[in-house]
Amino acid sequence: MLVPRKSASRKGSQAGASLVEYAFIFIFFTSLILGISGFGHAIFVYHHINTAAKEGARYATVRGYKCDKDEAVSSCQASNSASGTGGPTDLTGVQDYIQGITPPSIDFSKMVITACGVSGQSVCAESTPAVCTTTVGTQPATENYPGCTVKVTVSYPYTFLFPLLPVQTTTTAPCTSAGFCMSSTAELIIVH
Repeated sequence: MLVPRKSASRKGSQAGASLVEYAFIFIFFTSLILGISGFGHAIFVYHHINTAAKEGARYATVRGYKCDKDEAVSSCQASNSASGTGGPTDLTGVQDYIQGITPPSIDFSKMVITACGVSGQSVCAESTPAVCTTTVGTQPATENYPGCTVKVTVSYPYTFLFPLLPVQTTTTAPCTSAGFCMSSTAELIIVH
């Protein structure tokens, strides 16, 4: 009984098929790993933006109008200020505070931070106490008085690290750069 020589050539063709299958599987799994990594980083960035808005609002609520009058309160002292100045906080102080808590993997220069109800900014529309919204005699409305509302919005144009999705080339509000605009707003009542 003779063994046909076809089996040797069949093994060679199967080895070529295995190589092609491996290439397809490798491309699929590499894309899957890069996709998990890219979306994981996007979730990390959004989580930070959400936390930054909350922390920025919290920072502004403990450094309101009365901080100028009561330096004994520890949150009002210059040593506890992100901008190094005592007294009530302003938009620059909130931005400095958020910059201090932003990790290096997020480009702070692309962040857009807005606030109402802090010193030097307009009164938030959500503020209900009369001292926040009306002028009494010659005394102007006080935007950062206890009981008034402070609202901080943080926006960031996110671009994926790996080209998984088409690059977003348009700028959407409130972001000022192109990318997928992630935004979060936090609103709190000023304590003092």
